[in-house]
Amino acid sequence: MAIVINKEISQTKALKNEKPNMLFVTLVSIVAALGGILFGFDIAVVSGAVGLLQQHFALSEFQVGWAVSSLIVGSVTGAALSGYMSERFGRKKVLLAAAILFILGSVGSAVQDTFTGYIIARMIGGIGIGITSTICPVYNAEIAPAKYRGRLVALNQLAIVSGIFLVYFLNLWIVGMGDEAWDVSTAWRWMFGVGAVPGLLFMILMLFIPESPRWLIKRNRPYEALPILVKIHGEEAAKQEVLDIKESFNNESDSFKQLFTPGIRSALFIGVMLAVMQHITGINAILYYAPEIFKGMGLGTDASLTQTIWIGLINVLFTIISVWLIDKVGRKALLLTGTSLMTLCLAIIGAAFQMDLTTGPLVLILILIYVASFAISLGPVVWVMLSEIFPNRIRGKAVAIASMALWAGDYLVSQLFPPLLSSAGPANTFWIFGIASLFSLLFIWRAVPETKGRSLEQMEAMWTGKRSEVHN
Repeated sequence: MAIVINKEISQTKALKNEKPNMLFVTLVSIVAALGGILFGFDIAVVSGAVGLLQQHFALSEFQVGWAVSSLIVGSVTGAALSGYMSERFGRKKVLLAAAILFILGSVGSAVQDTFTGYIIARMIGGIGIGITSTICPVYNAEIAPAKYRGRLVALNQLAIVSGIFLVYFLNLWIVGMGDEAWDVSTAWRWMFGVGAVPGLLFMILMLFIPESPRWLIKRNRPYEALPILVKIHGEEAAKQEVLDIKESFNNESDSFKQLFTPGIRSALFIGVMLAVMQHITGINAILYYAPEIFKGMGLGTDASLTQTIWIGLINVLFTIISVWLIDKVGRKALLLTGTSLMTLCLAIIGAAFQMDLTTGPLVLILILIYVASFAISLGPVVWVMLSEIFPNRIRGKAVAIASMALWAGDYLVSQLFPPLLSSAGPANTFWIFGIASLFSLLFIWRAVPETKGRSLEQMEAMWTGKRSEVHN
């Protein structure tokens, strides 16, 4: 008996002494997170192009919204397909397919001579974006050690905002290449077409990263998963990880009915709500329409694009801060801090428009604070939580459902913002976003749990009420 106990103690010490290979994990996570570059590029490129598209195709206000939101219709489709496809074919193959769709959508958008052709091409690219937005965070969560999972998954959001920031510079540079007539006829084509470059880079680099070890174990291929886990955790910890993952699959069904069982149903509801709240608080109204908002404040095209660069810079800097903090202070603390500041900023921005105080720097400063608050909270943290709160076997399906809700919220905001701004006015529009932000704050405070430091297998135990038997 004493020998058995001593052996277990020795094994426990060996597990604790093994350190994860963070260089390998980080490099793989960075490659996967590059899918976020595509995401950020495609959702933001239209911010500089939408005014030019309106002139080129003589668009109505509704068509302007459709020019922006057509990408999101494709993204909803991609998100809906991603769960089944990633479970059937694996995370890596599906991400490769998404890269190809993105390249086709970028080139297709650039060469169209009809508005209908442009819409179809944007939808094709949107399918790729919907897939990457769903699977990239899942892949990173499934390959990351629990202690560092938050920051590694948050790399996806950092890639998204980096793509947005890059696009703002490219848009300004492209607009400066010719006169106004050239901008209307040609500049927007270059804006979309350049997106093929990061798409091609992502596709090539994806060839060099491994498949998700959790997906391999689910497909009864632990012999392929073990070498990957050894690279991540070390030999003894990897063997224990294989056992823990296999046990988690043995204890649950992978049917859609499992999503609505007690405990898991709560996780799905919270995931869907977080996904919707990321967009109904108005962030994409700012990111998509920032140049047009600033033009409405009296700025010219070049000046409005320059102001938009400040938004991109703040977005990147505060996302970096969030990546640094998320595994230190936790997910919920960041969410509460960010949504509190967002609510305050939106209320004051609405008041500034109501009292006609938009000629000075006040609105720009408040928009920057709002973006910073989003960047430390709802931006990265939602993707982290969506990738980690669901059990192993149903993670693909559950994240796909939550991602569909996220893109549906994005569609509503991007489609309705131009007519809402025109009919209700900017003050009421920003107040509506402020009310949504206040609701988000209260929901997070009452319903969202802290998930910092829990393994993916322990997360299942938290929802189902089972005692976790897995090792940290």
